[in-house]
Amino acid sequence: MRTPRLRVLALAAALLFGLTACGSQDDDKSGAKTAGASGSFPVTIKHALGTTTVPEKPKRVATVNWANDEVPLALGVVPVGMAKANFGDDNDNGVLPWTEDRLKKLGAKTPVLFDETDGIDFEAVADTKPDVILASYSGLTKQDYETLSQIAPVVAYPEAAWATPWRDIIRMNSKAIGLADEGDELIGKLEGRIDKTVAKYPQLKGKSAMFMTHVSSKDVSEVGFYTTHDTRTQFFTDLGMKIPASVSGPSRSTKKFVLTKSAEHIDAFDDVDIVTGYGDDKGKLLKALKSDPLTSKLSAVKQDSIYLLPGSSPLATAANPTPLSIPYVLDDYVKALAEAADKAE
Repeated sequence: MRTPRLRVLALAAALLFGLTACGSQDDDKSGAKTAGASGSFPVTIKHALGTTTVPEKPKRVATVNWANDEVPLALGVVPVGMAKANFGDDNDNGVLPWTEDRLKKLGAKTPVLFDETDGIDFEAVADTKPDVILASYSGLTKQDYETLSQIAPVVAYPEAAWATPWRDIIRMNSKAIGLADEGDELIGKLEGRIDKTVAKYPQLKGKSAMFMTHVSSKDVSEVGFYTTHDTRTQFFTDLGMKIPASVSGPSRSTKKFVLTKSAEHIDAFDDVDIVTGYGDDKGKLLKALKSDPLTSKLSAVKQDSIYLLPGSSPLATAANPTPLSIPYVLDDYVKALAEAADKAE
């Protein structure tokens, strides 16, 4: 049974860092505001939940929620604690395969894993005695942020929960640990890797794509899709593809990263060349989409220019681009999309 919240707060208070704002601030590309040159401290970062000052270069880095551990690891810094993987873990050890590979390359042991099944385990985070907590890609609530801030300075998302582009995850987290220049270099390397891979598949250029959400093969009466606020959809543009009006239009009037549309209006997606999303190993969803009288009218379904990622596999997980997952699955993901593009009219 977890320790009562008051005790957690008391424990956190013992590790309290002041989160005072700095005087001068300069805007950066991520929407964060930082003070001080790269590698110099204090560093001040403005985000959606407040303003955080990291007073000195952190020696102990903790991360919560998805993917934030990948930035320090990519830059050679092993976190003292990070969130346990609950999706895409191929061997049930709580660590994603690309993270496991990176830890091995660094000759490091697995950090403390925070079980976030029931939300953030504040006491476990506090026990690692971090100097900073990275969460630029996260779903932190204001209350989560305030509680974590009593443990150490917290870097939250720049605008909206679960909507931080992979470049901004790197920019914000790398600045917080004094490795902003190295973070920019990492972005450049990943962009180069993406460009090199995409160049092999010219058929992708200009194709429109939609990322479908988890849809049950037992009920396809509604089709869910990720909006332009979601990193899965945003990644299509990195691959030389475009976002169709049927997705970008509704996205402008909402901050949600998932929307649904009744299958009765499936013709709204006639501007979609390629559909990808989450399927299953036995292909039940694809069969359901093809046999349903409404969804079978979807252009991508009729043309078979649809690629459903296999279940909760690492590949399916990595369709949400993160610093270490991009090079791990990029070749397979882009190749599969290109094969779907070949079938699009």
